[in-house]
Amino acid sequence: MTTLVIAEHDNASLKGSTLNTVTAAAKCGGDVHVLVAGHNAGAAAQAAAQIAGVSKVLHADASYFAEGLAENVAEQVLTIASGYTHILAPATAYGKNILPRVAAKLDVAQISEITRVESADTFERPIYAGNAIATVQSTDSIKVITVRTTGFDAAATGGSAAVESVAAVADSGKSAFVSREVAKSDRPELTAAKVIVSGGRGMGSAEAFKVLEPLADKLGAAMGASRAAVDAGYVPNDWQVGQTGKIVAPTLYIAVGISGAIQHLAGMKDSKTIVAINKDPEAPIFSVADYGIVGDLFEIVPQLVTELG
Repeated sequence: MTTLVIAEHDNASLKGSTLNTVTAAAKCGGDVHVLVAGHNAGAAAQAAAQIAGVSKVLHADASYFAEGLAENVAEQVLTIASGYTHILAPATAYGKNILPRVAAKLDVAQISEITRVESADTFERPIYAGNAIATVQSTDSIKVITVRTTGFDAAATGGSAAVESVAAVADSGKSAFVSREVAKSDRPELTAAKVIVSGGRGMGSAEAFKVLEPLADKLGAAMGASRAAVDAGYVPNDWQVGQTGKIVAPTLYIAVGISGAIQHLAGMKDSKTIVAINKDPEAPIFSVADYGIVGDLFEIVPQLVTELG
């Protein structure tokens, strides 16, 4: 029994999601191999080789892998799929773009966003916006799985796996990379941040979100938002935390002016410590919060900043 992990990377380094996925792969049993499909991605392949528990790294190099186009990466996976019992990728935009294509071509059912491995063929995954957990058993010969990274600790480093070059498949020609607009920020990336300060509809305006910036600065935090705040145009889409946004599990999550709709809770309720600030004492967010402050956020947040020195 051998598991293949599709590495998410930027050619120079691995994304943290890959480390969480390797942990899930190790729980499936057997050896763990990692596929790094990229262009001039030798550094990423070497980083994969240093992950504890990885026994082999497969490195496929071609210019048309540079941007991680799903059509090409999926075809690369399919060329080696028959040698594996499990194929895993993180449940990020990258993994979600690739694995459904792999599952369809293999004619198997994909198991999405697992949070626990019970055995080699049985897994847990959240359903109904995280309000219930489904236990899923698969009888497929090859199990194709995306991993919710907040459900697994990151794998340690210290490994010394062999790196093996594999022949790259031909360019499918079905898609081409045109351009990418990347939002620049001095703050930590939302899904990797240890501390997150999020605002909701209760902020009232885009201008009011500036009240949260000193608090985020003091804590070295990323900034997030509820879907209601994003839909209202207060902040950009990439700030959204929730079922249809980003799934996060930081050490500290501060929810300011967020009522706590199910959609939002599904994206952050696995945070280690949750602090809620809301003027409504009946707000659902208090049902998951470890600490709650009822009051005017425009008074409380500046007080917190002052207390933090």
